[in-house]
Amino acid sequence: MLLITCPHCGPRAQTEFVYERTVDAIVQPDADPTEAVAALFTRTNPRGLDEELWRHTYGCRAWLTMTRHRVSHEITAIRAIGPEALP
Repeated sequence: MLLITCPHCGPRAQTEFVYERTVDAIVQPDADPTEAVAALFTRTNPRGLDEELWRHTYGCRAWLTMTRHRVSHEITAIRAIGPEALP
């Protein structure tokens, strides 16, 4: 299990968070349907660092971007995004 440090709540267990997707899988509203399907369902799974979108669902409900290594699961950066983000 991962120990994720929420910018608002401090270190918390992974069970409090919900993984949403990698940041590169975010589809713009005006995207072509073929490009949207490709972005959502046909991504590569490279080894190394990846930026992911998570939500602290069972805590402060903040959205977070987390930089995590896909093999070692080492978390190198976490930041809040959206209206809950700290100034």
